[in-house]
Amino acid sequence: MSMVPVYGLDGSEKSQIILPKIFSLPYRPDVIQRVYVAMWTHRLQPKGRDPLAGERTSAQSWQTGHGVARVPRVKGERYSRAGMAAGVAGVVKGRIAHPPKAEKKIYKRVNKKERLLALASAIAATSLRNIVEERGHRVQNVPTLPFIVSSEFENVSKVKDVINAFKLWGIEEELKRIRRGIKRRSGKAERRGRTKYVPVGPLIVTSNLNSRLKDIAENIPGIDVVDVNSLSVLDLVPGGHPIRFVIWTEDAIRVLDEKFRGVLS
Repeated sequence: MSMVPVYGLDGSEKSQIILPKIFSLPYRPDVIQRVYVAMWTHRLQPKGRDPLAGERTSAQSWQTGHGVARVPRVKGERYSRAGMAAGVAGVVKGRIAHPPKAEKKIYKRVNKKERLLALASAIAATSLRNIVEERGHRVQNVPTLPFIVSSEFENVSKVKDVINAFKLWGIEEELKRIRRGIKRRSGKAERRGRTKYVPVGPLIVTSNLNSRLKDIAENIPGIDVVDVNSLSVLDLVPGGHPIRFVIWTEDAIRVLDEKFRGVLS
């Protein structure tokens, strides 16, 4: 079992902790990708069209002998809609040829053991510096991976204290990358309230969500805070691109060890 350092808010090494067995698992990008896609579909909402949309009409075909196409046409005369094709696809106010159906199965299922393997493999990959850097994270100044900090970090009450701790831990370049990458969106996404594109930054994993750290740290662009018991492949592999830079608290590592001890044995 390897020992890894635990860093305090002042940037110094406070103690050491035994690295859980889960961090020695092999990196399986194929399993991670498959489970990510399956879990991503769980967020989708079924959608469909009215089965009679575009077909509520009394239109009938004129049949042959009129020199026009035999599509159904609206009955009547001397008004704008009379004689116009209706009730079929490809005409004005007609139905859609192949509309989406609410009955379509969009929820992909995944085996429980496969999901746990993907999560465990993604957690283990957070200790691989080359994989983390391939995603674009600037962690060259971070002393060790996995990066573990003292549990007193969960009780921080000010944003400036979080930023100062990041600078002392060598994460300042990562914060600069996020700030430089913020861009304003245009088009339909902007009209729907998604005005800015913010790059994905570090993920802070805590032992519980009762601490104020979640409300404080998420005021910093790109930063997310998650409870170790709620940790998911979606958190560790945003967009399906492994693997995210993770900051673990000391208590979160202990909870993680207890959670996967029975699974890995």
